[in-house]
Amino acid sequence: MAVATCAPITAMAGNVPIAVGFGNGIGAPGGYIFALVVLTIFSVGFLMMARYITTAGAFYGFISHGLGRVVGLACGLLCVFCYVIFEPALVGIFSAFAHDTVQAQLGLNVPWPVFAGIMLAAITILTYFDINLTAKVLAIFLLTEISVLLFMAFGVLFSGGGPDGISLAPLNPINAFKGVAPGLGLIFAFWSWVGFETSAVYGEESKNPKRNIPLAILISVVGVGIFYTFVSWMAIDGNGLHQSVALAKGSNPFALFINPTREFVGGWAVTLFEWLLITGSFACGMAFHNDAARYLYNFGREGFFSRRLGETHPVHGSPHIASFTQTAIATLLVAVFWATGQDPYANLYTILAMGGTLALLIVQTLCSFAVIGYFHVKGYHPEARNWLTTFAAPLVGGIGMIVVVFLLITNFSTAAGSASSSLAFKLIPWIICAIAIGGIAFSLYLRARKPERYAILGHVVFDPSAEKVTVDTSVREDHKLSEGGTRETGREGTQQELA
Repeated sequence: MAVATCAPITAMAGNVPIAVGFGNGIGAPGGYIFALVVLTIFSVGFLMMARYITTAGAFYGFISHGLGRVVGLACGLLCVFCYVIFEPALVGIFSAFAHDTVQAQLGLNVPWPVFAGIMLAAITILTYFDINLTAKVLAIFLLTEISVLLFMAFGVLFSGGGPDGISLAPLNPINAFKGVAPGLGLIFAFWSWVGFETSAVYGEESKNPKRNIPLAILISVVGVGIFYTFVSWMAIDGNGLHQSVALAKGSNPFALFINPTREFVGGWAVTLFEWLLITGSFACGMAFHNDAARYLYNFGREGFFSRRLGETHPVHGSPHIASFTQTAIATLLVAVFWATGQDPYANLYTILAMGGTLALLIVQTLCSFAVIGYFHVKGYHPEARNWLTTFAAPLVGGIGMIVVVFLLITNFSTAAGSASSSLAFKLIPWIICAIAIGGIAFSLYLRARKPERYAILGHVVFDPSAEKVTVDTSVREDHKLSEGGTRETGREGTQQELA
């Protein structure tokens, strides 16, 4: 699920040409190495939190435990915002890919809203059932898109490369900071990983979350990072160093991958590649739909928005009400962009993806410092406290994420291209600020007026040993559920309210 959310074929075909043509040039693979190092360091603290806190809220729960409920609610709402808008963003790029491919290969000019409707309907049906059905469908799409990229990459490698042979220059980390706009190239490298953190969202549905979630995090960071670096390196070497930059700047930037695929694998692989761009974006959209549904479900069972969001299907166990709600929101956003004459790729995808990415990177940054707060400031799980894994790594990772957020903000308009002139794009920073301030204000209101609800914020967790959801009231904060009450009494009272 987490790797599908990263959408490898969309990340490669969509992000690498921009990085090569308008960012750090042939140093794009070096940019992926830099991003891999930063995200691996970040993940050390993230997986430590995942070992001790299992919740469908993921970031929301981690930050609430480490930095307090006030910051936690603000970040939780930002997570809802970013995951909710990621699905319609992927509907946009799916519709654009589907329209172009169907027209080119089948000669049919089908309006893009038709494809958007098909994707939304298919996701709604598939996510209604057990999570394993979704995982199986995504696995098929994921394996095929990874396979065709590896065919291209190994074809180039075993053939000795293109005009310049096998050059190591693209792997040189120094080249990652060269080019016309190295910051832009690095942003698109980090953008390629958006979604890896969602592995923690599925902890409550995992057979062994204390083992499987950290393992999934490592695979979706390190494994995907090695894959990205290798594939982008071979794409550049397959075309030649100077030719790659020219292709990426040309009228068809996809040629950066299509040309070596045709030359070193065959025409059949090019045809397959174009269809896999469609299935890859579909898989990514469906994965983000699941993420959004679980965040809505988590807030629903805490009594926010609507308690019905916190219901699960009696047979399939899926958060079906939250899933239907997410479909309604995604459909509404797609309809608004269509009704206002917006392009599905240049506007719908770009604006919503950029907005969600900015919000998510801010939350990731705070999550790093939440690890230090949880293990060292609040002093929980002293047996797991370590100067490297729970202090130094989260600190360095947090500083690295601050740099990434700075790079995104300074290159925000450039990365958005033509969409930067639209009102929706200009409103993104203000919307993010409003959501964060609103979350802080509401949590402070609950702390003053409704302490029993405040105690629940971000503390509904899953206990694998008991196989049930409980409210973790053990985290020290300046709050008690009842005057003079003990923690155990508070825990029981909160559980009764949830039930």
